Amino acid sequence: MTQDLEQNKTNAIEFYRLAYNGSPREAVELYVGEQYIQHNPLVGDGKEPFIEYFERMAREYPQKSIEFVRAVAQENLVALHTHQTWPGEEEYVTMDFFRFDKNGKIVEHWDAMQQIPKESAHGNTMY
Repeated sequence: MTQDLEQNKTNAIEFYRLAYNGSPREAVELYVGEQYIQHNPLVGDGKEPFIEYFERMAREYPQKSIEFVRAVAQENLVALHTHQTWPGEEEYVTMDFFRFDKNGKIVEHWDAMQQIPKESAHGNTMY
């Protein structure tokens, strides 16, 4: 089966949006395949640890927000570049990578996260 790159981008965004905003179980049910391999060291491997992590984040940080800056797709991968705002005016830039199976379901995740500094040596934004 050929990957539908635009659909994969849409699905990655909706998966992340649902999970981040407090509905990780629904996100997994709609968008995750048979397995879910996690590479973030703060989140356990598999579907249930992912759900538990994001349910806890929703309880502990209900005021957090996310903006999807860009999505890039190639073959069976989607990369999301996001801007996250957390309580205490902490802002982060994140880059998440999702691998899709032949059925268009997410089966693997990697990410990198960096706090946005108050000052920059060059004046460019992180986006």
